[in-house]
Amino acid sequence: MEAIYIPHLLKAPKRQAEIIVNDHIARLNTLTPVKGTINVRHGGNFLEIISQAETIITLACDRCLQNYNHRLRINTSELIWLASEVEKVEDLPTEREVPMEDLSETLPPNGHFEPETWLFEQLSLALPLRQVCGENCPGAAKTSQSDQFQVDSRWSSLAALKEQLNGSQD
Repeated sequence: MEAIYIPHLLKAPKRQAEIIVNDHIARLNTLTPVKGTINVRHGGNFLEIISQAETIITLACDRCLQNYNHRLRINTSELIWLASEVEKVEDLPTEREVPMEDLSETLPPNGHFEPETWLFEQLSLALPLRQVCGENCPGAAKTSQSDQFQVDSRWSSLAALKEQLNGSQD
């Protein structure tokens, strides 16, 4: 996917561009190509990005460590503000308070929008936090309530001492 030069969007029909995605994304190891669309619209002082995409990715189960396939889908949108060059990093103090309105993504109005990088970030954010292969995962041994109260035999001496101390307090 090629980068979009932001000023060219102003001359495009309806000030927008549609990108058809049917390719693998660098740094994202997928089984199938990422398929979907990315719509980028220039709104004057912001870019509005709307995307629907999906792919299949191989994950490792957090419980049993076996690999399994997971369908990764996104249906997302984002506003990216177009702001002239922000303060130079060298001029920033080591500590400063950042207002809430500065906690948004910005691009220079005469810069480029990288759809592949943006799509990689969105797909990465859509990855499940808990990667579990399924309800029948062999690593997901369910314990009964009676198992929870059984004392490990290695602690039996300590349990006997505890009983002895409880008995002497009565």
